[in-house]
Amino acid sequence: MSLSFDRIKEKLNILADAAKYDVSCSSSGSVRKNTTQSLGDSSGMGICHSYTEDGRCVSLLKILLTNHCIFDCAYCVTRKSNDVQRAAFKIQEVVDLTINFYRRNYIEGLFLSSGIFKSPDYTMERLVAVAKKLRLEENFNGYIHLKSIPGASDELMREAGLYADRLSVNIEVPTISGLKLLAPDKKHEDFTKPMLKVKNEIIQYKSEKKIIKSTPKYAPAGQSTQMIVGATGESDKDIMYSATHYYKNYNMKRVYYSGYVPVAEDSRLPAIGTQVPMLRENRLYQTDWLLRFYGFGVRELLNNDHPNLDMDVDPKLGWALRNMEYFPVDINKADKSVLARVPGLGMKSVHKIISARKFRKLNWEHLKKIGVALNRAKYFIVCDSSKWEHRDMEGTKIKGLILQNSTGKFRKEYSSQLQLFS
Repeated sequence: MSLSFDRIKEKLNILADAAKYDVSCSSSGSVRKNTTQSLGDSSGMGICHSYTEDGRCVSLLKILLTNHCIFDCAYCVTRKSNDVQRAAFKIQEVVDLTINFYRRNYIEGLFLSSGIFKSPDYTMERLVAVAKKLRLEENFNGYIHLKSIPGASDELMREAGLYADRLSVNIEVPTISGLKLLAPDKKHEDFTKPMLKVKNEIIQYKSEKKIIKSTPKYAPAGQSTQMIVGATGESDKDIMYSATHYYKNYNMKRVYYSGYVPVAEDSRLPAIGTQVPMLRENRLYQTDWLLRFYGFGVRELLNNDHPNLDMDVDPKLGWALRNMEYFPVDINKADKSVLARVPGLGMKSVHKIISARKFRKLNWEHLKKIGVALNRAKYFIVCDSSKWEHRDMEGTKIKGLILQNSTGKFRKEYSSQLQLFS
């Protein structure tokens, strides 16, 4: 590989560091080091972890094609007015890096994003060229995640999906008003137009494949997006209503939530040194999970009366404490949808309960063996036992008892999570 090692390493450090703010590929650094003079030092240089549909963990090379950008979005570290070191990869350099890292077993795929330079189409064309070269010239069959550039043409979006496993365009700011405040040069339609194109192409290709088996796959892992949390004054209700909109209207596989990391002094943004809203980010992910897998509606969890999530307790417990009239639930009679709403019951436990109660009535000991979190669930259920019988308590009293006997990772300092951004 005819590459200058030092220059490529410098580019890799700059462009991997700039890519860490995109959480739509779950990130954690690799610590494998190579002390020899070869392109194999993966420590801190863009190796991140993502998960397949079956739960398998895969390592991806996570980089930007360039951190040059023609836009000046206040929240972005690569905005044109920011005084940072700039770099850009050539198309072939990214191809060679991917193949060489893959051969060394450091990665199983590529996550490629970019600042927008010259124009959206020019940038998207180069991203597609990387994926195309990997697929057609290198016969690379690993995972490829390409960022969809806002404002890119339909033709380029169609081509991108033929070579990438997943596409994603980051909506970044949850509301149109927030986007106008922080990124006045961008239009909301620039984000939604590529999303709609990808959605329609996926539907079309799946339909054609039913008739013509040789029809190629189009973005088989679907599309995703990301929202920044805490950069502007949006409520949790605003954020989750937007997320629900994108799931429903654009068939998103995932919406990611990224706590804003202050990177610049700007009167429109939280000051540098402001704590990253890690706990709020976690609560939003929990809410997202309840909407997608537990049968909750967004208006049940967030509405005008409750526009923000409770930071003390998880959103399912928060909903239960506000709706005590639905409890207690008889664990031996309630159907799946009702059991799924009980705090302390995950869907695995729900399925185990439904299977186990076919053979006998369940008591507290059975529920403990199944894995039910009884420190929360005991206040909301009854079973085949008089022990811990439901007592008529107010939600505030139950909340106090649960918090008194609970521990959580967010009760500790956030330093370990913030190391990602150090």
